[in-house]
Amino acid sequence: TCLPHLAVLSLFLSSSFVSYLKPLSISSPSLDLALSVLYSVVPPALNPLIYSLRNQELK
Repeated sequence: TCLPHLAVLSLFLSSSFVSYLKPLSISSPSLDLALSVLYSVVPPALNPLIYSLRNQELK
């Protein structure tokens, strides 16, 4: 059960690193919109992959 947990943890850590480490000089509304759309689309898209990894480890 380690791999699915690591996948979820890396997903959240990478999204927080991108939002907090981006330079303020390139901050624009369109970039903020793109990042928010990315944050709302990528986790649900990866959920089936994470659940399939989890189910394979349970078998």
